[in-house]
Amino acid sequence: MGSAEDDCDRSERVGKVAAVAQRQLAIGSRELTVYDGGDPVGPAILAHHGTPGAGPPYSGWVEDAKARGARLIAYDRPGYGGSTATRGRTIGDAALDVASIMDALGVQQFATWGASGGGPHALACAALLPDRVTAACSIAGVAPFDADGLNYFNGMGHDNLVEFGLAMAGREHIAPFATAAAAEMLENLEDLAASIQTLVAEPDRIALGGPIGKWWADGLGVSFSTGADGWIDDDLAFVKPFGFEIGAISRPTLVVHGHLDLFVPDSHGQWLSRAVPGAESWLLADEAHLSLLTNQVSSVHEWLLNRFASK
Repeated sequence: MGSAEDDCDRSERVGKVAAVAQRQLAIGSRELTVYDGGDPVGPAILAHHGTPGAGPPYSGWVEDAKARGARLIAYDRPGYGGSTATRGRTIGDAALDVASIMDALGVQQFATWGASGGGPHALACAALLPDRVTAACSIAGVAPFDADGLNYFNGMGHDNLVEFGLAMAGREHIAPFATAAAAEMLENLEDLAASIQTLVAEPDRIALGGPIGKWWADGLGVSFSTGADGWIDDDLAFVKPFGFEIGAISRPTLVVHGHLDLFVPDSHGQWLSRAVPGAESWLLADEAHLSLLTNQVSSVHEWLLNRFASK
């Protein structure tokens, strides 16, 4: 596991500007926006963005991958930015999109991580693409809604309690909420903590005041550039069956979660650590949700690449 100081040192070594190629990839009648950076001939890592959150991956992550000789690929899930919305999608459907992306980029094997709402999408790839995924990591990711023995809402901040409750009630309830919340967030990009104050523990408040906060604000502009469909469809997918079995994951898996997380309580990380066969877990006492994006992604890259090499 890495520290904030380790990541800062690495950023100073590799620089702050990361070149990322962006393209629109046609999948049948749909399009997905894909981002490609780092070392173009290195082992590939695919990152899944959070909910909501799209756009190019944070430059520090791209430069970290490049410094390690790795390629970092990301994409906007359906309904975000320039990616065509797909109503009724499941978490598991992401594996089909990812397979198509990797085919188009000429990548056979890859590691994958996802943060927050991206966590289960990374696990879906591990479960459904076992011949292609070398290792996977869930960072502050949500567990299945019907997870046996998990109190899904215990410890969750009020804003997310409201959001998930509306998602449970259906699209006609979550859609107006997400549309209004997206508009509010876009109006308050300089102070996102004020828009989500019931979710922000102190480590996250610090993270929002730094480069990750600026990156997330920029990504929200991308996320909602064509509306809130991506956010709506993510939420609806979270409260129905994932479309794969957590217990079917056979690839090396890492679960990273912060004890202070109010977005996704650490009980989700604890449950995933038990449910994924052979999972390694970093359950971190001083971390929250967004703070993991600042402090732990570099170490996650190292962990994933070590498993890539040993496959």
